[in-house]
Amino acid sequence: SHRVFKKTSGNGGLTLYLGKRDYVDHVSSVDKVDGVVKLDPADFGDRKVFVQLACAFRYGSDDLDVMGLCFRKDIWIQHVQIYPENHKPTLSAMHETLLKKAGDNAHPFTFEIPNNLPCSVSLQPGPDDKGKACGVDFEVKTYLAKEKSNPDEKIEKKDTARLVIRKIQYAPSQVGAGPKAEICKSFMMSDKPVHLEASMEKDLYFHGEAIPIKIKIKNESNKTVKKIKITVDQTTDIVLYSADKYTKTVFNQEFGETVDSNSTYENTVSITPLLSENKEKRGLALDGRLKDEDTNLASTTMLRQVSV
Repeated sequence: SHRVFKKTSGNGGLTLYLGKRDYVDHVSSVDKVDGVVKLDPADFGDRKVFVQLACAFRYGSDDLDVMGLCFRKDIWIQHVQIYPENHKPTLSAMHETLLKKAGDNAHPFTFEIPNNLPCSVSLQPGPDDKGKACGVDFEVKTYLAKEKSNPDEKIEKKDTARLVIRKIQYAPSQVGAGPKAEICKSFMMSDKPVHLEASMEKDLYFHGEAIPIKIKIKNESNKTVKKIKITVDQTTDIVLYSADKYTKTVFNQEFGETVDSNSTYENTVSITPLLSENKEKRGLALDGRLKDEDTNLASTTMLRQVSV
């Protein structure tokens, strides 16, 4: 039997059904969001039933909403009207399953998520932050209203049912060549430099997987190299009112290694950046999560190549 996620409005008139919470962004396209709403129209009066899918950036906690301030900014939103019916999607296997579960008076809907939207991500709160974490979330909501999206119309909480879903990406099946970088560093009072080269054998690593880094040093200077330091930085890009880009270090380790003047050194060191070592860092990007299940440092987002 198929697992079903459902949520009923406080008034009992609307029940939202989804067959899954995770929708995969395959870079060229995203899984369709197919769902069903079961209706009990006894108390609807002249109101209609709408379903919306919204991708929003949440940048504050809900408890501040009582002051009339909205701490969600919609990045993308789409609405369909399902009662009286004017949205008839082509029925998928998922629709059929959900219609069977829901029984009579159930109406199907479908949304196509554009592939240029961000994936679900949450920004790690600081130790004293209260409320929901900031980040990008996707939410399916069904509600009773006279009009689809009139900001002046008050929609009661009891007349809505909502489920948060995630847009996720899987790692590509093709692993690319590993990156390589080199630098030549000169010193005062030394006529020759130190050469440093670092390389990795592939460009894709999974959460918790050790990352071997091959290091080669050729010290032609008259100085002694005493240590090697490796850091891993996470770069987060938030484009909202203004483009905000910030970098946080998620791994930092020093290796005591001596490379004397006119000698060479070659070694591979292994590093593993983990969220568990970074629990206190406010604003660190984490993979989107539902409820409080474990998550990881956010995966790198793959963007579709757009030809200009």
